[in-house]
Amino acid sequence: MSWFAVVQLVPLNTTALCSPTRAALITGRNHPAVGMGHITENATAAPGHTSVRPNWTAPLPEILRQNGYSTAQFGKCHEVPVWELSPAGSFDRWPAPGNGFQPFYGFLGGETNQWYPVLHSDTTPIDQPAMPEDGYHLMPDLADNAIAWIRQNQSLGAGRPFVVYFAPGATHAPHHVPKEWADRYQGRFDQGWDRVREETFARQKELGVIPADTDLTQRHAEIPAWDDMPEQLKPVLARQMEVDAGFLSYADHHVGRVIDAIEELGELENTLVIYIVGDNGPAPKAA
Repeated sequence: MSWFAVVQLVPLNTTALCSPTRAALITGRNHPAVGMGHITENATAAPGHTSVRPNWTAPLPEILRQNGYSTAQFGKCHEVPVWELSPAGSFDRWPAPGNGFQPFYGFLGGETNQWYPVLHSDTTPIDQPAMPEDGYHLMPDLADNAIAWIRQNQSLGAGRPFVVYFAPGATHAPHHVPKEWADRYQGRFDQGWDRVREETFARQKELGVIPADTDLTQRHAEIPAWDDMPEQLKPVLARQMEVDAGFLSYADHHVGRVIDAIEELGELENTLVIYIVGDNGPAPKAA
């Protein structure tokens, strides 16, 4: 059986933060137990907040690797202590080899430019394979590498079970997405975030996602009302929401490519797919 995890953010214990939630996912333990009480950049010497995973908490991919699985991670890793990010290491808490992935292709830290990413192959810094003017974007690059690795594993690994951790940059800032994907949502958010929130809530009730008697929480005072926004600013804010939605759809599309590749290999019915997406929601760094 293969285990293919398309994961962007998933909590064992909801943290509303990137590094803690990822650390919980990769180890099966709550975030303070693995030293990740906050994001890596805010680590302190306080117990549970050092960003250093104890060596007695084996990551799930390492356990699977030692039990015959091929393992690979593509995309974002925000779990390496900041003083271990350089090519000098140490690499005990990098995806490869520290977390048990073989190989790793992606970026370290909370975010990277999607047109000009800071990339690593395992522990080696590498240049991006093409430029944006030639059609490059990180998302399809990650999907291409994941698909190639899965096909290679099935071809050369004699059907060895595999685990793939596919963690694209969406929808964390910076919101970099081809213009045509953002344009798909043109005008969809002109009514403003307060109305969008009400409409989304109503659809969730209709679909049975939430109980019919659920009450919508009040908007927090720290979040300004849409009606209080200057009229000349509203088109900019609406465009930011369009870009965020386009970025999410772009991620869905390329995740679909990876799943399609597994199906083409005849392994989809034998593969557990966990698909959770998020990572901080809309942000002002839209482009």
